[in-house]
Amino acid sequence: MINATILSMFSLSGLNDMTTKHRVTLFSFTLLCYCVILLVNSALIVTITLEEKLHEPMYIFLCNLCINSLYGTAAFYPKFLSDLLSNSHVISYTGCLLQVFVIYSYAATDFSILALMAYDRYVAICRPLEYHSVMTKHRVIWLVCFSRLVSLLCQAIVMIMTSKLELCGSHIEKLYCENWSILKLSCSSITINNIVGFIVIFFYFGHDLFIVCSYVQLVKSALKSREGRKKFTQTCLPHLLCLLNVTTALLFDLMYTRYGSASVPQSVKNFMAIQFLILPPLLNPIIYGLKLTQVRNSVLRLCRCRKQVKGLG
Repeated sequence: MINATILSMFSLSGLNDMTTKHRVTLFSFTLLCYCVILLVNSALIVTITLEEKLHEPMYIFLCNLCINSLYGTAAFYPKFLSDLLSNSHVISYTGCLLQVFVIYSYAATDFSILALMAYDRYVAICRPLEYHSVMTKHRVIWLVCFSRLVSLLCQAIVMIMTSKLELCGSHIEKLYCENWSILKLSCSSITINNIVGFIVIFFYFGHDLFIVCSYVQLVKSALKSREGRKKFTQTCLPHLLCLLNVTTALLFDLMYTRYGSASVPQSVKNFMAIQFLILPPLLNPIIYGLKLTQVRNSVLRLCRCRKQVKGLG
């Protein structure tokens, strides 16, 4: 007979092997990391919002990438920092499902926005005369909304299916709630859940294929002229670095979650599990801030204006 229980709480075991000394060090490092993530992403959002000359499709997509980073990391860092200061690492059933929904809708939206940025660069470099007629303000708004709504819908379907499962345990062996970890606690078959999950995964990794095809055309077009090569280097290389950053981090987490060895040390498991919550939100705005001249100059100009205002005060 299946011993199904009505759960109200889950326990998280990712921190169980850490001593108090390690926790203090980790808390300091995590808090610093989260503060930097908040700072660099907020700086780009404010800069793009205030600077009218940055109200172009590429920068609007970049702004949404930064907003999405703040959205996703908000579901992990506050809870994780709280766990580091506590001996009891538990989360409510509802809170767990909400954490899964936010974190993975964040990851999915990242892929969608990066695909939009690739499309924008394709039109700008391969069809420059048509750029302003194709990437209109109305179409950009529609694309941004569509990229977010599809990811939210996909994750909502996954979460509804997960919430209907009867569970025979409450122990999650990670630092945060993750859908596959919940599915492993199911008392019944999860075949349908796995099929839907893989469809969503392949759909979003299919965005990578779209981006690769776009860049094949971009490279061909950029090699034809010096101006094309310059535009490719300035605006496409940061995008490729961000794409590699997001894809590698998320792929590590997905593959290890489903096929990882139990003999791997817990510290390695933890690092692999949270890469996509550390590296993309931290590095993406820094990469773009350093590489895109307009963004870099706008940030510096706003900083100088703020200092001048303080000096006058």
